[in-house]
Amino acid sequence: MSESVSEAGTDAATEPAHGPAAPAPLNVPRTPTGDAAVDALLERLADAGHLATDGHTAVYEDVHRGLRDALTALDARPGPPAADRDPTAAPR
Repeated sequence: MSESVSEAGTDAATEPAHGPAAPAPLNVPRTPTGDAAVDALLERLADAGHLATDGHTAVYEDVHRGLRDALTALDARPGPPAADRDPTAAPR
């Protein structure tokens, strides 16, 4: 019998590794939105592919917070410019 074969009769080099797989990117395509801030946040999601599962939460929370802030900023945009005269005054 060969020296590379274990007592159970299986080659040690071909035995499957036990334990979690290494982190790997999912390569999910992301379509640009045209908003640089939002696109940067969506690109940040790719960071999760390089982390162990327990690190995903921090990335997702960071992206969620950024997207929520971007939406909140849309509501805070200024309206039309304020009139520079007293609205009760007669027109000029």
